Amino acid sequence: MSPHLAGCRRSQAAVVALGLVCTAAAPALAARCDDYVPEARPQNASRDIVGQDLDTILERGFITFAAYDDFPPWSYEADGTPAGVDIEIGQLIAEALGVEPRFTLVAAGETLQDDLRNWIWKGPVVSGSVANVMLHVPYDSDFACRVEQVVFTGQYQVEQIAIAYRRDAYPDDPPVPAYFRFDTVAVENDSIADFYLTSFPGGQLAANVHRYPSTAAAMDALAAGESMAAMGPLAQLEAGLGPELAVHTPPLPGFGVGRWTTGIAVNFHYRELAYAVDDAIVAAIEDGRMERIFAAHGLSFHPPELR
Repeated sequence: MSPHLAGCRRSQAAVVALGLVCTAAAPALAARCDDYVPEARPQNASRDIVGQDLDTILERGFITFAAYDDFPPWSYEADGTPAGVDIEIGQLIAEALGVEPRFTLVAAGETLQDDLRNWIWKGPVVSGSVANVMLHVPYDSDFACRVEQVVFTGQYQVEQIAIAYRRDAYPDDPPVPAYFRFDTVAVENDSIADFYLTSFPGGQLAANVHRYPSTAAAMDALAAGESMAAMGPLAQLEAGLGPELAVHTPPLPGFGVGRWTTGIAVNFHYRELAYAVDDAIVAAIEDGRMERIFAAHGLSFHPPELR
């Protein structure tokens, strides 16, 4: 499976780029990044200062965040204003630092590397500039040591693949992937759920996989009765639930990793900022503010293990 498939979006695309879908686990004794040979570090070509240190942010009184656009319930535009779980996490980070949050909603690139280059350590080729912090960045230790320009920290949620379903279609037992040999299932086109179901042994499920432009659209189709189930990241499914729908997280045979941790990214020059942001997130997890943000959006909260 290519990590550069066009149409892959946001954290799902990033998970594909990290090689977490339908792959065998690495040998237990392999050292982290043991096979990686560091390349020459690229030079910053922008005329702008790439990122700002913590002192500069505190002195000027605001911090900038990059968040993915059209990505409910995480980040999206509502009445001309950024909204969503990630936006509120950015607000609590800014509050902890005593500065104003400023958000830029950005389109997902072909790969996570593209997004980090554009919005954290170098800047896009056309229009826009880097942010101090990028929200909703999936974490993988092997990938992290290959992107030396970025600090990955502030992990705040464990995401996982789940299946939503119509209660009237499955009154007794919630569906598992094998059911989709006969039953219909909605997915976001070119998402990891789409890749997984399409590549299920022998392609047995392919005919019953119905593709939509987004997970939200797949959930709308499920609510309208166009499909019996929908598959995708748990939070995105929960955001589309109604009284007639339910969701569960069954075992997923052949899935390399159906769970991953999401956090933030900061330019590697500004580790003091990374530490301050991480402290703000840990404090919000410990005192319950993070869980309240998720609950306010109708989402279950699955925190990573605190350091």
